[in-house]
Amino acid sequence: MQSSNPHRRQSGRGRKILSAFICAHLSLLLIFISALSQQKKPPVAQDDPIKLHSDLVVVSVTVTDNQGQYVHGLNQKDFHLIEDGARQEIDSFSSEEAPFAAAILFDMSGSMEYKFGMVRGAAASFLEQIRENDQVAVYGFNNQVRQFQEFSDSRLITDYIWDAKAEDSTRLYDCMSEALDALAKREEKRRAILLISDGWDSSSRKASLDSVMKKALAAGVIVYSVDLINDNEMTGSGSHVIYLRRGRSEMKQFAEQTGGRYIHSPHGDKLEESFTNIVEELRNQYTLSYYSTNDKRDGRWRKLGVGVSREGAMIRSRKGYYAPKS
Repeated sequence: MQSSNPHRRQSGRGRKILSAFICAHLSLLLIFISALSQQKKPPVAQDDPIKLHSDLVVVSVTVTDNQGQYVHGLNQKDFHLIEDGARQEIDSFSSEEAPFAAAILFDMSGSMEYKFGMVRGAAASFLEQIRENDQVAVYGFNNQVRQFQEFSDSRLITDYIWDAKAEDSTRLYDCMSEALDALAKREEKRRAILLISDGWDSSSRKASLDSVMKKALAAGVIVYSVDLINDNEMTGSGSHVIYLRRGRSEMKQFAEQTGGRYIHSPHGDKLEESFTNIVEELRNQYTLSYYSTNDKRDGRWRKLGVGVSREGAMIRSRKGYYAPKS
């Protein structure tokens, strides 16, 4: 039997009204909160990779003893930097193993026909030794410039490289220029080019020795050049010999000016050993950076000198750089 008490009916109706009121307000609150959550959120602060300021000068330094062994344990206070005779204050210092970015550039011109297999094998060996976060790209050049492999930490070389043929002419400068442009955009402070060739540039259309050298120094890229020129071809006075001598001289210049190494291996027998040593060197460098006291943006050459307070220590680093130009 249903109750006929009017007070109970009113009380039940009141509770229903109150409940509906609360539900309505809760729904509005949820809608408001959902709208807020869908608004664009500000980016969360993260440890972003270091972005190099255009006026920041980065210098990678290799320090060895009299026996050629790497010197470890040096601190920032052990180094001093001189630019055009003026002492510079070191802004940052790094001595730990850090990821590097490297580009392998190998000559695919016709003269490399009998050496090409060794070069490809050495490049594959180099990739097998890299670690996680190291980034390596692979380029080849003859009358064309080809990027066989983009920057990655893959330890396997692309299959495309095994199908490449050694033929035609040599666009060495153009290949270096393309690789340097890519390296300049990399976030790693340690950057290098491994250049393998048995001749000289004969057909570049866009770049020159001067433009490539400026790019390498501006980006702080170290060039390790492997010279496969046969010494028997260097005798005489014909035009071919003159060009070979020019090629060898330029490979030495690239290494010397950028703080790298020139490796002479006419038979290619030192390739794998050299590549192993280069990987080890990139892992055992000191990295210094500074803001020059010379604030002129005139594009002029500035001579760099690096010193270390360790008796008998031998230093290799880039010889200078070209100032930014407004």
